[in-house]
Amino acid sequence: MPRARSFVPALLCVALAGAISAVAQDTPLTPMTPDMYPAYKKVEQANDYVRRVEMVPMRDGTKLYTVIVFRKGTKNGPILLSRTPYNAAKATLRIPSTRIIDILPLMDAEFVNDGYIRVYQDIRGRDGSEGAYVMNRPIRGPLNDTGIDESTDAYDTIDWLVKHVPESNGKVGITGSSYLGFTSLMATIDPHPALKAAVPQSPMVDGWLGDDWLHNGAFRVTNLDYITGQTTDAGSGGSVPSGGSDDYLKFLRAGSVGDYARQWGVDKFPFYQKLAQNPAYTPFWSEQAVDRWLGARPLTVPTMLVVGQWDQEDSYGAPAVYQALKDKPNAKDRLHLVIGPWRHSGVNYQGDSLGALKFPGDTALEFRTRYMKPFLDHYLKGAPDPRIAPVVTYQTGVNKWDASQQWPAGKPTPLYLKANGSLGFAAPASGGHDEYVSDPSKPVPFVPRPVHMGDRAVWTTWLVHDQRFVTDRPDTLVYLSEPVDKPVHIMGAPQVDLYAATSGTDSDWVVKLIDVYPDDNGYTPEMSGFELPVGIEIFRGRYAHGFDKPAALVPGKVERYRFGLPNVDHTILPGHRIMVQVQSSLFPLYDRNPQTFVPNIFDAKPTDYVKATQSVYYGGDTPSSVVLPVAAN
Repeated sequence: MPRARSFVPALLCVALAGAISAVAQDTPLTPMTPDMYPAYKKVEQANDYVRRVEMVPMRDGTKLYTVIVFRKGTKNGPILLSRTPYNAAKATLRIPSTRIIDILPLMDAEFVNDGYIRVYQDIRGRDGSEGAYVMNRPIRGPLNDTGIDESTDAYDTIDWLVKHVPESNGKVGITGSSYLGFTSLMATIDPHPALKAAVPQSPMVDGWLGDDWLHNGAFRVTNLDYITGQTTDAGSGGSVPSGGSDDYLKFLRAGSVGDYARQWGVDKFPFYQKLAQNPAYTPFWSEQAVDRWLGARPLTVPTMLVVGQWDQEDSYGAPAVYQALKDKPNAKDRLHLVIGPWRHSGVNYQGDSLGALKFPGDTALEFRTRYMKPFLDHYLKGAPDPRIAPVVTYQTGVNKWDASQQWPAGKPTPLYLKANGSLGFAAPASGGHDEYVSDPSKPVPFVPRPVHMGDRAVWTTWLVHDQRFVTDRPDTLVYLSEPVDKPVHIMGAPQVDLYAATSGTDSDWVVKLIDVYPDDNGYTPEMSGFELPVGIEIFRGRYAHGFDKPAALVPGKVERYRFGLPNVDHTILPGHRIMVQVQSSLFPLYDRNPQTFVPNIFDAKPTDYVKATQSVYYGGDTPSSVVLPVAAN
């Protein structure tokens, strides 16, 4: 049978065959001409910038996706590098625009407007880069026998950049926050000679002691969503699809963290298994601590460490690295610690407020223009030495920048827990104790319910949330001072010194230091009676005698728990009161302690969760206190 003649237009035949290209403007079209176009190519002549994408080879042959962005006409520009697990392509196309300050993150404007070349790179195994992704890849050594780590990748990247970016002056700085703070620190280990300065912000340093994964042994439940989003198909995954209801009830009803992980398939993820298999501070964790890696080496790269006073994710790392490096030769002139009034990574955004707190100006912009850029300009552009103090902090309460020669800058001053819920700097005349019942079936929430940890407005401000929502709970002890008659200026990390006992065989202890505003707060009436957390931290009781030695508590035995609150520069003003709260849960931010000792709390059974009577002691031989680093006024 003869084949029927086709009347389909030639262009349509090509399209149906799966190949379509641009159509000349004078080509006659019909209503049935396919309308799909291969791709939209921007009219680059209108851009005020150049954006190049390169696959940069590492020493093992792996190629890393790298985006290079600079203003048109840039010559002899310093390179500012960020190595990210959060998609370099998206970071450099924030808003479709012809303007460089639109396509790049907000914090880059001051730099690219002054001739800097901005480079973002996907770390290996993420997004556009080749290779295998390992969360916080350990330094080459006992935990990593590959010879490849983030330090070597940074070295190889910098070596390539200074040889292949003709618009540069051959000098490189590195910066970034959170995971990018970690990769910034790693670049300073055995650094490339062209690396002249580093500004690690809120770096992930010790995931067990006080950064992302656990705090003093208590697991942060928010990590479950991070694990699925971060380690699925190079980052194309998302949060656990467990619904949008009250997270408090969702995790409470699930049981243990292990029960929840098994219910939703998170238990199959390698990084979850690493966490669940290593609940104590064994060499698995201690040998990954970045401050230890850095402390074992000379300080060769001028470094400005940055952290937010209310960093809800990585408050531990920057001060820990500062302590590890501050006594190194040349540290006085080449090492700086900055603490600003910010949330996690808030330094890179607008900094005129945080929750209910308002500041007189954009504190983040002030930092970038007064401290960060002059620091980088000096080392990368040959600008005059800005003579920045070793420690720069923002004094909240008074709202001004402070310069200090050392940190902590205050004198240790005990603030004692006393009878009848009182609190003061004079030691109590006699001893005693207070009690409350901690019930794992009714844990204390870390923010008012319903709890939605995925809500950015909730997550970024919980550390400054008004604590009145828990003050009257029967499972929270409250100690309150008289109104202070002179400013109490705290500069450093307050230290908890708690004497406590439990009727159970394990227990968590949460301590909060709070600035209580007057009932009539004058010019800011919306803050009247506000209970502002200065610092909040948790300690898992099983580690009372060593983080690497979990052991059952003896019921009724008084133990001494000592741990730090986050570093702050804060003044409690005259007329304000100081409050200390003590409780045994902070849920669902942290997993519940069953209050029965079990080998691994990740896999606690329903019958392990029991009520316990908690006793907090004061005075005499058990003088519980929060030791404040009080600075001279």
